[in-house]
Amino acid sequence: MDGTPDTPQAASIVLAGVRKQYPDGTVAVAGLDLTVRAGELAVLIGPSGCGKSTVLRMINRLIEPTAGRILLDGEDITTVSPVALRRRIGYVIQNVGLFPHQTVRANVGTVPRLLGWPRRRVAARADELLDLVGLDPARFGRRYPGELSGGQRQRVGVARALAADPVVLLMDEPFSAVDPIVRSRLQEEFLRLQQNVRKTIVLVTHDLDEAVRLGDRIAVLSEGGTLEQFAPPAELLGDPASGFVQEFVGADRGIRRLAVTAISDHMLRPLSDVEDGFPAVPRKASLYDALAAMLTAGVDRVIVVDDDGVPAGLLHRDALSAQ
Repeated sequence: MDGTPDTPQAASIVLAGVRKQYPDGTVAVAGLDLTVRAGELAVLIGPSGCGKSTVLRMINRLIEPTAGRILLDGEDITTVSPVALRRRIGYVIQNVGLFPHQTVRANVGTVPRLLGWPRRRVAARADELLDLVGLDPARFGRRYPGELSGGQRQRVGVARALAADPVVLLMDEPFSAVDPIVRSRLQEEFLRLQQNVRKTIVLVTHDLDEAVRLGDRIAVLSEGGTLEQFAPPAELLGDPASGFVQEFVGADRGIRRLAVTAISDHMLRPLSDVEDGFPAVPRKASLYDALAAMLTAGVDRVIVVDDDGVPAGLLHRDALSAQ
């Protein structure tokens, strides 16, 4: 045995009546019921002080709930040791928390080393993950965290969290400490990464655009960890469940909704020869992409093309307003 954990690729998370009350009487989370499906990326969002980070810390048993149960793949997390639990859970925080005196390769291999993996396998796994997050192992493996940019350190943090193939990845505002351009690139890389690894991920953010871009479902929390709505981005933006959610997502939620709404067959009209001069967008584009192409070209329609470049139909601007 080399200490490699025998675990599934992803696991469900169930919070049942979870409450966190501190000794001074402060209630951070009043009684939260939430189910995150295996392989799903769930985003927790809400105003400051609504208990988002507290929920993450309870799942990881960095703090203990006052009441309620948290199940990881059906198992009550209080029945296993916190150390064993955390080795099944990857944790990524805002400022990464890399060990400054260790190389990048050593940082990534932290948990596999603790699990007793052979040295060669630890090194191979570290290099595999550095490559996966877009950092050349030959170039970055021997560097130290202080020699990296903020975005590069964040990538190393994600690689370290994935090193022992955890069933769950917890992320607490992982991209907020970098500038907007780097943040957008990191989000894009993270979406690509999730397509490959399909982990169960719970991500905390204060950025609604980030939540809409990344989340399979978004949980909006209000004060005391009250769950106001838990829904896919398009549903959350198109049909807010309460006045609180409606106010939180803002008056421009219609534009945000276009960014997460795909072009579908029923929106397309037949293409005629006289319309060949209009701009083209790929079939996988969002309605927001289509609208941007229309506005850039100063027209009211775009040609939608399949992956092989064959026109599939014409998308008129009035189809967007119907959404």
